[in-house]
Amino acid sequence: MLTSKQHDLLMFIHERLKEAGVPPSFEEMKEALGLKSKSGIHRLITALEERGFLRRLPHRARALEIIKLPDDSAAGARPAKNTFNPSVIEGSLGKLRPANDESGILVPMMGRIAAGVPIEAIQDHSRDVSIPPDMVGRGEHFALEIAGDSMINAGILDGDTVLIKKTNTARSGDIVVALVDNEEATLKRLRKKGDSIALEAANPAYETRIFGPDRIAVQGVLAGLLRRY
Repeated sequence: MLTSKQHDLLMFIHERLKEAGVPPSFEEMKEALGLKSKSGIHRLITALEERGFLRRLPHRARALEIIKLPDDSAAGARPAKNTFNPSVIEGSLGKLRPANDESGILVPMMGRIAAGVPIEAIQDHSRDVSIPPDMVGRGEHFALEIAGDSMINAGILDGDTVLIKKTNTARSGDIVVALVDNEEATLKRLRKKGDSIALEAANPAYETRIFGPDRIAVQGVLAGLLRRY
């Protein structure tokens, strides 16, 4: 399953290869998708490689090869600009449902989220996970797998599963799922500093990032943590 941005980039590269025989530059990709930096393009290309849609050819500048296209893609479709409005939360899938064995509550696993440098928000209800009932309070919840080590001093490790309560508000000091610039999602401690919002890591190797309030959207607040040994 591809996000809207991944789909748009893949189709843009496909169309350019058909028209000119060479892939677009990173600057052209950035402009076509309305992104603020080329780092977002690097992340999208990496995600497309990991999903088997795209391959980077070694030792050749700007060398990209399309491996396959999404089943629902029109071959000549041109991506629409600035239409992606991502959310880590997917509709009503976070509503609680009893597990079959009555030993836990099933909540949707919505993919991976960065506890490090922000990565692209993922909308992928891949499976359900069973959560002990005493960990789940009122409201809608979802689960995410942690990628990265920026929250290790808060006890959140790479590969952990976090339980998130869906909400668009948070208090200063809460650990939240934050959507940055409507493009990237990350798990960080939120600090309110006057009219600004800081996303604070729990690892001295990572710097605190400061944003204007219009650049951050809270998607949920940390409610629990699961770990396999």
